[in-house]
Amino acid sequence: MTDAPYVPPKVWTWNKENGGQFASINRPIAGPTHDKELPVGKHPLQLYSLATPNGVKVTVMLEELLALGHKGAEYDAWLIKIGNGDQFGSGFVDINPNSKIPALMDRSGPEPIRIFESGSILFYLAEKFGAFLPKDIKARTEAMSWLFWQMGSAPYLGGGFGHFYAYAPFKIEYAIDRFAMEVKRQLDVLDRRLADNEYLAGKEYTIADMAVWPWYGALAKGLVYGAGDFLSVQDYKNVQRWTDEIAKRPAVKRGRMVNRVSGDPASQLHERHDASDFETKTQDKLAPAT
Repeated sequence: MTDAPYVPPKVWTWNKENGGQFASINRPIAGPTHDKELPVGKHPLQLYSLATPNGVKVTVMLEELLALGHKGAEYDAWLIKIGNGDQFGSGFVDINPNSKIPALMDRSGPEPIRIFESGSILFYLAEKFGAFLPKDIKARTEAMSWLFWQMGSAPYLGGGFGHFYAYAPFKIEYAIDRFAMEVKRQLDVLDRRLADNEYLAGKEYTIADMAVWPWYGALAKGLVYGAGDFLSVQDYKNVQRWTDEIAKRPAVKRGRMVNRVSGDPASQLHERHDASDFETKTQDKLAPAT
């Protein structure tokens, strides 16, 4: 790094990695980098994912559906290691041309259906099973508005604040200030909404909560980017209440474990193919400490 100001060239070209934690998987083109078929399990729904906030949205939804008794929501969850570039394999790109997790294949009908983008997956599952999306037009629209709010807001939290605060190869005051301001504004938006509403759509727990909670609930508890103190997350009392309430749900606890590869080994279920896997195949049981 030099003290000379950066002057953008007339035409940008990619001639070197830009540094940072994810430099090895960043590139300016789409498409697969290698041939690799995806595994297919026994259940109607095949999920290819990792327990990032976007991945957790879908595993929470699937576990919530199963908890309601929707047997058709049984699923196989296969681990996609994005740090290794698994998302650029040909099989994954066939499902999601954008090479981002999560990606879902529904094989319950005569022809498989691919679904990509986490918000689209949540909506698809809600429609398919008639659950976690209100029937009343006003409440349904409110839920969809908050679902899309998350889609538009989280990039400022993750790719903006999270990147420059935690992952960039050097600190840039302007960038951190810019995105910290926006993230605190977003937390205030949520806090004001939750001051008079149990959940984001009102009284009912919906896909909107499932979409927002993995991102902003984790932020509120200081679990991402090491930024809890920096952002004074404890000040957002209504977000804290909502976060704690959702975290108590048994299906949420299970959903957070699926495709998790960090943290307490007892909380990591790298792949999920049966409900019994939560009891028998977590990493503390497969790879006990020596």
